[in-house]
Amino acid sequence: MDKKQFSERDICTKYITPALERSGWDIATQIREEFALTNGRVLVRGNLHTRAKNKRADYVLFYKPNIPIAIIEAKDNNHAIADGMQQGLGYGEMLEVPFIFSSNGDGFLFHNKIAHDGVIERELSLDEFPSPDLLWLWWSAHRGMTEAQNSIITQDYYSDGSNKTPRYYQLLAINKTIEAIAKGQNRLLLVMATGTGKTFTAFQIIWRLWKSKTKKRILFLADRNILVDQTMVNDFKPFGSAMTKIQKRQVDKSYEIYLSLYQAVTGTEDIQNIYKQFSRDFFDLIVIDECHRGSAAEDSAWRQILEYFSSATQIGLTATPKETKEVSNIDYFGEPLYTYSLRQGINDGFLAPYKVVRIDIDKDLTGWRPDRGMVDKYGYEIEDRVYNQKDFDKNLVLEQRTKLVAKKVSEFLKATNRFDKTIVFCENIDHAERMRQALVNENPDLAADSRYVMRITGDNDEGKDELDNFIFPESKYPVIATTSKLMTTGVDAQTCKLIVLDQRIQSMTEFKQIIGRGTRINEDYGKFYFTIIDFKKATELFADPDFDGDPVQIYEPKADESPVPPDLPEDEVNVYQDVIEGGETSFREASNSGYNFTEPIADSSFRRYVVANVEVKVAAERVQYFDANGKLITESLKDYTRKAIAKDFATLDDFLKCWSSADKKQAIVDELAQEGIFFEALADEIGRDCDPFDLLCHIVWDRQPLTRKERAERVKKRNYFTEYGEQAKRVLDALLDKYADEGVAQIEENQVLTVVPFSQIGTPMEIVRAFGGLDNYQRAVRELKRSLYSA
Repeated sequence: MDKKQFSERDICTKYITPALERSGWDIATQIREEFALTNGRVLVRGNLHTRAKNKRADYVLFYKPNIPIAIIEAKDNNHAIADGMQQGLGYGEMLEVPFIFSSNGDGFLFHNKIAHDGVIERELSLDEFPSPDLLWLWWSAHRGMTEAQNSIITQDYYSDGSNKTPRYYQLLAINKTIEAIAKGQNRLLLVMATGTGKTFTAFQIIWRLWKSKTKKRILFLADRNILVDQTMVNDFKPFGSAMTKIQKRQVDKSYEIYLSLYQAVTGTEDIQNIYKQFSRDFFDLIVIDECHRGSAAEDSAWRQILEYFSSATQIGLTATPKETKEVSNIDYFGEPLYTYSLRQGINDGFLAPYKVVRIDIDKDLTGWRPDRGMVDKYGYEIEDRVYNQKDFDKNLVLEQRTKLVAKKVSEFLKATNRFDKTIVFCENIDHAERMRQALVNENPDLAADSRYVMRITGDNDEGKDELDNFIFPESKYPVIATTSKLMTTGVDAQTCKLIVLDQRIQSMTEFKQIIGRGTRINEDYGKFYFTIIDFKKATELFADPDFDGDPVQIYEPKADESPVPPDLPEDEVNVYQDVIEGGETSFREASNSGYNFTEPIADSSFRRYVVANVEVKVAAERVQYFDANGKLITESLKDYTRKAIAKDFATLDDFLKCWSSADKKQAIVDELAQEGIFFEALADEIGRDCDPFDLLCHIVWDRQPLTRKERAERVKKRNYFTEYGEQAKRVLDALLDKYADEGVAQIEENQVLTVVPFSQIGTPMEIVRAFGGLDNYQRAVRELKRSLYSA
């Protein structure tokens, strides 16, 4: 056959892959074809979702499994040899590889980012493709790697035998970290958004360093028990008997991999600091999970551990670097070695996007002032001043407000799915308990099972015991969890579809952590996006230029600092409040987190007024959507459609020409769907029996829409079937009926000939023969579609 008749896949199979094999590339371990880099962003309108087109490289070449070194972008032979280069360069930037190739089957265009002779691009014949060892030699020399360093960098990943490859950003984080440590860097910070696999990334880093014997004894630190337990039974399971958890303040020095709560090895008394039972050089490597919390403060317990084991390589993991005048983990670890943000994760389709329902309550907007001498429900006279959003549920409780929030949350769940996992973030433990009661009363038909709504807070053992069940997708209960601080981090709730913010959040760190509870995607359980219901304007932080931007360090020399201690930031005041109410357990946890409490606090002067009968109403309610680029969409679905279509088609004539010339109309529909056009939602508004063609012409250019049945009947009346025989006429008539019932996509595929009523007319071969061959059948279908869409 003529090479120009081959498809792109044929070019790969017949020319490119054989050329690679002749050059020494192992097809089983070094060559990955159609390598998916992203999943494609999830686009959401109303209750519908679709995915944008994913990014996929034709070839990624690996020196060793999971160590990428080159990209090849292929085109069919109707393209020039260089036509894939721009696309390949984009993929190369994502994977940060230096060697990019483009091919049409005639040869290769080779782009060498590290060329020393000044010739960045050159053409190669099919037999001149460089070997893996040659490319690795060039790259190692460019980076100045020694043989000893290369042995560390090329250490194998852990594999469970499934040939599963980590995501591209995980590869970058793992490989960059291994290379930095091989070069002698001992303080490293990885910033990865919640839900992007920080713990899996940490496991592969530890595994490779451990297997290469670069690091022999390793400590993994976390500050939540559930984080340690999840890690041991999931990502770290392959370590097996080499791994132990430090607990009950007992030290066994016979293991190699140690996992621990920092609370388990530290305390206020020196005798409680059992980490000192290890020699200072016992650990070669320490990995600190969620290092934006305890380890960021210079006087925290974590910081003491890190400084005690200062000779060890230390890696900080965080989704949200903490940077204030008092606290900095960048000051300790240095600038992030690698950052993968929430925005990147959503754009790549690895994290769930969100829609925001903002509900403003009248008293939050206008404030509330008690009448002179007014007492609360317990008989305490209420201090005469204006109370506003800062006060509600902290200093003053409006019971009707709590009931209204519970009512709106319940209304949302009743309109969507009452068993969607939901987290309600409250101001404090008292607020979380009152919210639990209000939600129980709003759902009496489901609250017969006491686990439908549960308070999960640090002081409540019954709630904490159900935390695993809330997390596990298989567990039906609990459905709604009311909480304050306990569930802001470390809760891998993959199926959480609703996050309710009835908490005033001023900390960007805390805000990102809370949003992160909903960002995981679980396709098996239909979790592609989540909803935020915001009662306290917390989502205004989306407009903050620092939201998901690069972390910015704030550093000031200590010599000139005021000796007066600064006030606690508001997010820490909230923790302080939980300590007041949470009892000794909360006090101990907060103390070990770096909060300088000397004893449990019982502040008898603190008074929270509770007012029962003040009317509270919704002042405003609105839904907000975000487009494929993460920008807020304020217009209607129709307006968004008009704007999106206008980018591709300036006039109706442009659209008609494109539609008429397209061999497959469904390809245009699919492409527009990937840009966020929701044809199902438009069909619900205009008419479900309308073709996508009519929906667009009507909405964008105000043309009267026809139903599919009307279009099919118009074709039948024209009698253009006369040139065909009886069997062919029956087939064309059936194709029109199929179009009227199901749309153009059905009649564009040859497989339609295998189903009823076509199977009753004849076999596919007999039907094609009735048209004089496959080419004539396909020509007849094209003519049928042209007639369907003619003016």
